[in-house]
Amino acid sequence: MSASTSHDHATAGSGRRVSRTGRPERVTVAVYAADPILRVGVVQQLRHRPEVDLLAEVDADAERAQVSLVVVDHVGDDVTALLHRLRLNSATRVGLVVGTLGSGALQRVIECGVSAVLRRAEADQDRLVHLVLATANGEGVLPGDLLGQLLSHVGSLRRSALDPQGLSLSTLTTREADMLRLVSEGLDTAEIARKTAYSERTVKNVLHEIITRLQLRNRTHAVGYALRNGLI
Repeated sequence: MSASTSHDHATAGSGRRVSRTGRPERVTVAVYAADPILRVGVVQQLRHRPEVDLLAEVDADAERAQVSLVVVDHVGDDVTALLHRLRLNSATRVGLVVGTLGSGALQRVIECGVSAVLRRAEADQDRLVHLVLATANGEGVLPGDLLGQLLSHVGSLRRSALDPQGLSLSTLTTREADMLRLVSEGLDTAEIARKTAYSERTVKNVLHEIITRLQLRNRTHAVGYALRNGLI
């Protein structure tokens, strides 16, 4: 999925999407939860936020959702199946609000195309809105300790485990690897631009090129893929 800004929309400094007319654009959100209590809790948090347009009939309106927000206690086979199904809808990006998530489960959800993760214990109204907006904009969001778990796990992999396509450090240019490392540290487009002295447009183009060339879903997926294969 492209991480670049579309021709019709831009992102304001606050992270809100704005149309070409300069008016804030509401992000259409479908909330999925096996437990109706979990769903009601998230819906109540988002219902009155001007940045969000909640879809009432999730299944009927799924194709309209810019963001599919999955709210679960943990990631099991049923959740993985749901994430795979949502991934088939190219019009939506997927965010996850989860109670507990181990390093193995984190890899699973990234491979399912999840672009942003938030712990339920930290899911207050503002963080939920930030998650929705970041997901809609193609920005990756991971709690620092979960990223640390992923790094620790990937760091234990041997180079001999690289896939048969002969992946190596040369798969990414120095500039691409540097930008992905900054993404893995939680920096957004503007922060990466400041760190690297490139324009925000260049940063978006470089990350979009990585995602397209390696046939990945989004920035978070690209970071997980690069870490897993020893590319950064």
